[in-house]
Amino acid sequence: MWPILVHRKQILFFSEKLKIRKAYLIFFSLLLSGLMGLAQDDSCACCTENHTAFDFWIGTWEVTNPDGSPAGKNTITKAEDGCVLKESWTSANAGYTGTSINFYNKIKGQWEQLWIDNTGAHLKLKGNRQENRMILSSGEFKNKDGILTRNRITWTHNDDGTVRQLWEVLHGDKILNIAFDGLYRKVE
Repeated sequence: MWPILVHRKQILFFSEKLKIRKAYLIFFSLLLSGLMGLAQDDSCACCTENHTAFDFWIGTWEVTNPDGSPAGKNTITKAEDGCVLKESWTSANAGYTGTSINFYNKIKGQWEQLWIDNTGAHLKLKGNRQENRMILSSGEFKNKDGILTRNRITWTHNDDGTVRQLWEVLHGDKILNIAFDGLYRKVE
């Protein structure tokens, strides 16, 4: 009879151990799922006000010159989980296209754009939003005449939902040339 009693005590002992293990397993499962829930709430790395400052440019647009003639079509979309604005430009002049990648660099505290077109030309810009305008500028460079210049492009979000893009070429603060002046109207 003694071996049977020891066997029953062992069974009771193991049964209690299993109950404790189950309790620990349930506790840690709940804790882990709670922590995962917290992590999911913070899953949007690019949802700050700074990251969304250029969202007024998102859409499919018909773009016109100041005289009303067609300049081209532009589509701006969010990519990379909302961390990038991607531009796809097609000029009204057949054969000219370009694309840009735009993002808020949180380390530098500024917006940056890299534009590349189908001729191989590129443009690097940086800046920030000021009220209803995104203003991005290039670094200084010498133009074909040897004059130190820089590009400044301003996108203005107008009250009627249109966006004006003004590309100025500057020498210091003096405007030397208007490279582009386009009015964006959303395609419905």
